[in-house]
Amino acid sequence: PSPSSFSSRRMSELEKAFRKFAVYGDTAATGNDMTGKNFSKMLKDCGVMDGKAVTSTDVDIVFNKVKTKGARTINFAEFQQAMKELCGKRFKGKSPEEALQAVYALMEGKEPANVGVTKATTAGGVDRLTDTSKYTGSHKERFDESGKGKGIAGREDMTDNSGYVGAYKGSGTYDKKH
Repeated sequence: PSPSSFSSRRMSELEKAFRKFAVYGDTAATGNDMTGKNFSKMLKDCGVMDGKAVTSTDVDIVFNKVKTKGARTINFAEFQQAMKELCGKRFKGKSPEEALQAVYALMEGKEPANVGVTKATTAGGVDRLTDTSKYTGSHKERFDESGKGKGIAGREDMTDNSGYVGAYKGSGTYDKKH
């Protein structure tokens, strides 16, 4: 294959990845333009943004540099420009062309992490919320010492309605006084 067909094949792989990230989390997106948030996500998921050579600040700066003034998104051509800007930072010591190929290699065939994956919440949040020892005020009355709920008795002041007259509270005390 000629070099041009290689780079065009490579572009289509990159463009596919670009489009997948461009529509991520945005039902109205067409895939032609990418928001800054998705641009960051793409670079993070693909390992371009490593937090050392390339930080989220670098990514934001480059995004704002390549996008059209006043626009909130970048198109694929601007995306390629951004990659040219970033590849030198990510792969120091390589020629610009090598660095760009290396960055593209990280991105090809990638799609947003956690597409179609629903992760169960980690138990940490639930444990924290169900730890009755942290309850204060009237809420702590709802549990016994072991942390087990008392049911309705813990939530309401139970009244003894066993007297003959509805509001009479002293049932069973008549004989004791006389």
